[in-house]
Amino acid sequence: MSRRSPARRPDHRPDHRPAHRLDGIPPTIFAEMSALAVRTGSLNLGQGFPDEEGPAEVLAAAVAAIQGGANQYAPGIGIPALRRAIVDHQHRHYGIELDPDTQVAVTTGCTEAIAASLLGLVDPGDEVVVLEPYYDSYPAMLQMCGAVRRPVTLRSPDFRVDLDELRAAVTPRTRFVLLNSPHNPTGTVLTRAELEAVAELAIEHDLVVITDEVYEHLVFDDPDHPAHVPLATLPGMAERTLTLSSVGKSYSLTGWKVGWATGPAELVGAMVAAKQWMTYTSGAPLQPAVAVALNEHPDFPRALSRDLQERRDLLVGGLRDAGLPTSTPQGTYFATSDVRELGWQDSAAFCLALPERAGVVAIPVQGFYDDPAGAGRHLVRWAFCKQRDVISEATARLAAADLHA
Repeated sequence: MSRRSPARRPDHRPDHRPAHRLDGIPPTIFAEMSALAVRTGSLNLGQGFPDEEGPAEVLAAAVAAIQGGANQYAPGIGIPALRRAIVDHQHRHYGIELDPDTQVAVTTGCTEAIAASLLGLVDPGDEVVVLEPYYDSYPAMLQMCGAVRRPVTLRSPDFRVDLDELRAAVTPRTRFVLLNSPHNPTGTVLTRAELEAVAELAIEHDLVVITDEVYEHLVFDDPDHPAHVPLATLPGMAERTLTLSSVGKSYSLTGWKVGWATGPAELVGAMVAAKQWMTYTSGAPLQPAVAVALNEHPDFPRALSRDLQERRDLLVGGLRDAGLPTSTPQGTYFATSDVRELGWQDSAAFCLALPERAGVVAIPVQGFYDDPAGAGRHLVRWAFCKQRDVISEATARLAAADLHA
C-alpha cells in the first residue's frame, strides 16, 4: 500500500530562500550601478569596461575560428595553442618557465579562476589573508568556501600595505594569501619591498599564495611608481604561488571572458578539479584568437597602458578641479576620490545622488570593506578606461553640478 504525502495547507508556498552560504552576500555593486546608469541615461564611470575594442586582427581571428568550425567543446584545460601562448607570454615578460601540459589551464575569465582556485584549495575554517578593499568576488567566494578572512587594510590616500598589520594577520590557522596587484579598486601597485614581505611570510608559515594579476600590464610610467613584479618570480615563491590573469583587461576584450591560471602542477590541478564542475570549458572559438593576441600582438598592452595613463591624468585632473580630492593610481583602470570635503560621510549615498545631480555614475568603495562604516566609507571609485570625450564630458558635468551634501 503506497504512502501518501502529508496534506499541504491551501496557502502553502515553496521555500525559495537562497542557501545559507549566501547569507549577507549582496548583489554585485557593478550590476546595480550599471543598471542605474542605463535607467538614468548617465555617463557610466563605474564599471570597468573599455569603450574601445582590442586589436582588429584578434577580432578577425575569432571570426575566422567560428567560420572554420571551432565551435564545439575545447579541452577542459584549454586548447594547446593557447596554453603554449600563455607559457610564452610568461617567459617573454617575466622569465617564468612553465610546462604547458601541467602548469597552465584556461578559465572563463579571471573571476572563474578565482572561484575555482578557492573552491579547489580552501577548506572550511582555513584562514586567508586578503588585502582590503576587496574585488567583490573575493569575500563572496571565501564565504562560500567557509573560509575565514584575515583582512589587511590599504588606507587612503596612499593605499600602501602596513607591514606590521600584514604580519599580525597571519596566525597558526592561516593557510593562504589571496593577493591582488595591480590592485582593484585602489590602483595601487605593490612595491618589491611589499611583495618581499608577503613572500617572507609565505615561506616562514608555509602558505600558498593565490595572486590575481589581471591588470599586470596596465601599470604606468610615473617615476615614483613601481613596475609590476609577479610574486612567482621572487625567491622561493614559484613553488607556492598560483598566478591568475586574463586577456580581458590587457587587450580590451573584457566580454570574451578568457583567463588562465599558471603555477605548480598541484595547484593548477586543484583549480581544474573544481573548474571541471563549473564551466568545464568555454569560448572555444575565442581561445585561438587569444593565442593570436598573445603571440602576434605582445606590444598592444604596453601601448594601451600609455594611452590609459593619459586618460588617467585627464580624469584625475578633472575630478580635482570639481572639488574631489583624488589619489593618482599607479595601475589598473581606476581612480579613487574622497567625498568628505564635499560634506559626504557615506559614499553610497553620494553615488546614488550623483546621476540626478550630475548625470554621472561611479562606484562606492565602502562595499569593498568588511565594515562599510570603516576605512572606505568616504571613498568613490571612477573608471578611466573610457573615451577621452566621455571623460571630459563627465568631469565637466561634475564641475558644473552642486556636489555638496
